[in-house]
Amino acid sequence: MKTIGILLLGGLLTGACSESARQENSELAELSEEIRADNEKKEIKPQISKGEMIFHKGDTLVSVDYFNKNIWWELKYATKDNFMHRVLYDTIKKVYVQMDVARRLARSQEYLTGRNANYHLLVYDGLRPISVQWEMWNALDTIPALERGRFVSNPRNGSVHNYGAAVDLTICNQLRKPLDMGAGYDDIRKIAYPSLESEFLAAGEITQQQIDNRKLLRRALKSQGFSNIPTEWWHFNAFPRPVVKVKYRLVTNEISE
Repeated sequence: MKTIGILLLGGLLTGACSESARQENSELAELSEEIRADNEKKEIKPQISKGEMIFHKGDTLVSVDYFNKNIWWELKYATKDNFMHRVLYDTIKKVYVQMDVARRLARSQEYLTGRNANYHLLVYDGLRPISVQWEMWNALDTIPALERGRFVSNPRNGSVHNYGAAVDLTICNQLRKPLDMGAGYDDIRKIAYPSLESEFLAAGEITQQQIDNRKLLRRALKSQGFSNIPTEWWHFNAFPRPVVKVKYRLVTNEISE
């Protein structure tokens, strides 16, 4: 019944979209609900330690490695190692996501481990308060809004990150060295666009191995219903935005752990 409810509600919210877009959102929502239910039946048990769970208006958010410690993380916006070159998160010190999103990430890591036992998902960002979204948006004010929105979602519309239902991540080896993706995290150049990989390959600006590394990341995440976006190889949504806005509560400011 939950699946049917989400499908109907997603359809109402996306009435202005094309029929194909509505169908895609509905199918992804249905797949995500089926995966969630299946994961709950398998009773993935978390390895709990201090600071791994926070609560927000009825939502339960957990550390990204809550269900699988083979997932590693580096919260880039709690450091200066990001495109803003300054600390943006003051109270958030771990990568948090919604509980059911963490379950699906755990299964994505299992998929990855099954293909290479030395590989780990390395997560750079998850929950992002909309106050930080505004800081990012305003920092790129020299870029036209339409083009800017391909890199940072317009805060007026909200990002899936603002609900704890999106992740930015890569794959790394046992030495914590990320695989070569042909473009770094937060790279706003078009070479970072998954949608343009074939063009850059033909031009000799990206290698087949770099594309294969991206494809492995996509396969691991898509195995659990996550969707990639056309302009960032590292960004994956757990649900379409209309579904997220109904399913979770918007996080406006930082939450104390």
